[in-house]
Amino acid sequence: MNNTYQERDVFVAIADPTRRKLIRLLAVAEELPLHEITPQFQMGRTAISKHLTILKEADLVTNRKLGRETRYRLNPAPLQEVKDWLSFYENFWNERAKLLKNILEE
Repeated sequence: MNNTYQERDVFVAIADPTRRKLIRLLAVAEELPLHEITPQFQMGRTAISKHLTILKEADLVTNRKLGRETRYRLNPAPLQEVKDWLSFYENFWNERAKLLKNILEE
C-alpha cells in the first residue's frame, strides 16, 4: 500500500519542541505562510515544512493555497485527546495529594 498520507498520533506530533512551538505560533496567529513562520526558528524552510507535514498528518494543522503561497492554520480539536489524558492524571495526583495530606495530618 503506497499511501502518501499517514495519520499520526497526536502525542507523537507534539513530542518535538519545534512542533510545540509551531502549534503555539499558529495558535496566536490566525493563519501564516511558510515564509513568515521560518524566521521564527533556527532551521531552514525544508525542516519547517517537514515539521508542518507531521502536524498535518496528526490533523493539528490545515493548509490552503493562496496563489503560489501555502498558508497554515492550527486545528486545535485533536489537542482535546491530550487534554483528556492529562486531566485523568491531574485528578489522579490531586487524589494522591489529598491522601498524603490526610496521612500527615493524623
